[in-house]
Formats: sequence, C-alpha cells, structure tokens
Amino acid sequence: MLERLQIGAVIKPHGLKGEVVVYPMTDELRRYSVLREVLTADADDAPRLEPESVKYFKGRPIIKFKGIDRVEDAERLRGVGLYVRREDALPLAEGEYFIGDLIGCNVYQEDGSLLGELKDVLQTGANDVYVIRSAEGRELLIPSVEEFVLEKDPPNQRIVVRVLPEV
Repeated sequence: MLERLQIGAVIKPHGLKGEVVVYPMTDELRRYSVLREVLTADADDAPRLEPESVKYFKGRPIIKFKGIDRVEDAERLRGVGLYVRREDALPLAEGEYFIGDLIGCNVYQEDGSLLGELKDVLQTGANDVYVIRSAEGRELLIPSVEEFVLEKDPPNQRIVVRVLPEV
C-alpha cells in the first residue's frame, strides 16, 4: 500500500500573484479545499507547501501557496507533483481503493488461473478500465464494473475478474 498519494500536478502559473493551475488526480475536487499541506515529491522529507487559498475554474483547482507570491515563484512549480500522506487522504467508501494501491496487483480469472498484472487504470468517464499485461506480454482491457471485476483485495495484491470468451 502506498504511503503517499499523488493528488495532482502543477500545470502552470495563473496570474501574477503566485497562483498555480493544478491538474487534478482525484475524483473529489473538494479535496483541495481542505488541504492543510502537500508534499512536492513522493517522499516524507520532500519540501512542503501550505495552501493559502483555493478556487476552481473549468474543473481545475487554482491554488495560492503561502510564500509563493510572484509569477516567477509559481513558474518554478511547473510540473511538480502534489502528494499527501495516506493518513491525510480523504476517506474512501466501503469497497473503494486508491488506483495506486491497485497497480501491480496480480489479476486472476474466476477459475483461479493467473491472467496477468494490473499495469494501469484508464479513467474514461463512464467507468474505469483496467489494463492487464499477461505473462506473454499481451494487453487486456477489462471494464471496472461489478459484472467483470468480481473481487478487489489490494492488501493481498489480488484482483479477480470475469473474462468473456473470445468470438
């Protein structure tokens, strides 16, 4: 299980007073309004930023961090990932998992045979799609819906799926 979770990345400065536009990597945009601090890398000793204010425009947060007061300061944050510690993450509902905890899980068919490893999760809008790489290097796409994903057990690095027969 990941100790730090990426919640976004700085896209670019916004305006002249140090605000930045953030590419959100979370389903909950309200998450940015309750941030106390973010880490600027996937490490506990990474530099921290403290949000001073947050507003939203076209589905993206615009954040003003304390001590970042000029466009030149904000420019240095371009491309920087924003992380939170797991204990500071928003709580998940029963049966929900962070995508980072699913990546790397072994994926099994309902008969118990190993299908491959979960390499990525595509967020399509309608539902997520699991990208599974078989031992032979073949890529399989499985929609993350109850009909096809039967079990998710990230602590044991295990996902069980139903695969439809090929036509």
